[in-house]
Amino acid sequence: MRPPIKKINFCRGQSVEISVKEDGFHGSYYEAKVVSQLDNGLYVVQYKTLLEDNEFQFLTETVYPKELRPLPPAIPVRRFSTNQKVDAFDNDGWWVGVITRKDGPDAYFVYFATTDQEIAYPLSQLRVHHDWIGGKWVLSKKEGRAFL
Repeated sequence: MRPPIKKINFCRGQSVEISVKEDGFHGSYYEAKVVSQLDNGLYVVQYKTLLEDNEFQFLTETVYPKELRPLPPAIPVRRFSTNQKVDAFDNDGWWVGVITRKDGPDAYFVYFATTDQEIAYPLSQLRVHHDWIGGKWVLSKKEGRAFL
């Protein structure tokens, strides 16, 4: 049984991540800040890495609350394990993948099921994957031990 969904109100200026559901973007999260909340419950956000078509201003969009989540907790990482779920920073956002193998002292190959690709990343471009469930950050016990 799924935990009840906890409604969260985001404040103006708050940093958030947006789950993008468009084709080609499934499994990605982009950092943004809340510009305002509209009377209908939607939020206006401004991305921190994506630009408008004119390429001079950061992209501003109106999004549903279910597309937003707070920034995940930052966990210092020294290493990852094979088969560990991670987020890799690429193309201006975080993409959910799985570690397939280590390459050298500081690089890991990550497999992305949404694109059927495997790409190498330095440790600095990886973070521990968390799920936002029922208004809480969830990290499996296996993943929690893997990077200590």
